[in-house]
Amino acid sequence: MKNARLTRRSFLRQATATAATALAAPLIVPSSVLGAGGKVAPSNRITVGFIGTGRQCTFANIPGFLKEPDAQCVAVCDVDSWRMENARKTIEDGYAKAKPDGTFKGCATFRDWRDLLARKDIDAVMISTPDQWHVPMSITALRAGKDVACEKPLTRNIAEGRLLCDVVTKMKRVFRTDSEFRSNRTMHRAAQLVRNGKIGRLQRIITMLPKDPTLPAQPDMPVPEELDYEMWQGPAVRRPYTLQRVHPRHEAKGRPGWLCISDYADGMMANWGAHLNDIALWGADLDHTGPVSIEGTGKFPPKGNLWDIISEFDVTFTYANGVTLQCKSQSPAIRWEGTEGWIQVKYPNEIESEPESILSWKPGPSDVNLPYKTSEKRDFLDAVKSRGPTLYDAEAGHRNNSLAHLSLIAIALGRKLSWNPATERFIGDDEANARLKPIAWHAPWDKLEKES
Repeated sequence: MKNARLTRRSFLRQATATAATALAAPLIVPSSVLGAGGKVAPSNRITVGFIGTGRQCTFANIPGFLKEPDAQCVAVCDVDSWRMENARKTIEDGYAKAKPDGTFKGCATFRDWRDLLARKDIDAVMISTPDQWHVPMSITALRAGKDVACEKPLTRNIAEGRLLCDVVTKMKRVFRTDSEFRSNRTMHRAAQLVRNGKIGRLQRIITMLPKDPTLPAQPDMPVPEELDYEMWQGPAVRRPYTLQRVHPRHEAKGRPGWLCISDYADGMMANWGAHLNDIALWGADLDHTGPVSIEGTGKFPPKGNLWDIISEFDVTFTYANGVTLQCKSQSPAIRWEGTEGWIQVKYPNEIESEPESILSWKPGPSDVNLPYKTSEKRDFLDAVKSRGPTLYDAEAGHRNNSLAHLSLIAIALGRKLSWNPATERFIGDDEANARLKPIAWHAPWDKLEKES
């Protein structure tokens, strides 16, 4: 790998030199192009760079920022040159539509994400890479003075989640766990009804998450010329290349295979759990803590399959206030049950309740009014401006993602486990604590923990 033994100190020295070169180049957004006609002036725009330009970035994240008048998409980075060029074209075509001559140039491209972070004229980054990269990139970006929006699920283990939260606090940067569900009107409405006690005292929550597919072992293949596969693997364990391990070639719509491989992801418990468990716990006011016990069962694909993450699961978490959260494989939905009724939302926006009359309720000045933003991108940009918290901050993202990690340990051991959410350790269980994965990043990112 290029710069494979790079330490953070040498990286920062390199970053300074790279930034100086970058600033000597023409400005990314000329004032003659933007800022006229009542639009937001270039000096007031938040400049955003995108690291990882696959399916989620191209079809959700770039369009989400393009439509915000106070954001300027200025750079893209990917280890796949085809995807990077596709993202650059999407951005430049988007801005060209607003110009009289229908053309626009001004989106920089980078093959190495560290070079993008070295740009002093970039305020914030949107990280949309495979999961094994989320924490190393986020921490490096935070230390480089960038605000960060990072795709969910945030982490691969509980230790790196705690490290991320600590660095966000230490660096005093804005961080957003990127999920759009708190801006879904129906999800927001349901959570607000629960938070205001409209079903009485909350007793039980059920979240239903989709299932992942599986795939048998695949033959090794030559690495495509457009892909820097060594950098793609990054901090993960080294494996031979095969197409279904990474992502489809020369198209951005197909679902990538890495989502179903335990080297890089944790399956639907983490992926969709970051959406539905978040809303479930937001409504319960439990999104910044953890459970006190975990028990569950699960099924895995046949041993040796390439796509090997858990396929079916049924896990129950108990919180200190007695509320239980059952998370299981099923069509996506959330159900809250209380002493005086229930509310259920079937994804994306089908809501029902008992009693049905509570759906006509609206909060007053003295009620709990959960904050609402039109999108997760709007929430992030507003927080960057105000320097206040985002709706789905690093702590909530970490606590949510921890549920998947705790589930996998409980299923593997086949017994109920007791958990201390304050210390983030199992109580009286050395075998379970031994399964709390240490951070084992590939150099040079393995040095991040020591420098925190």
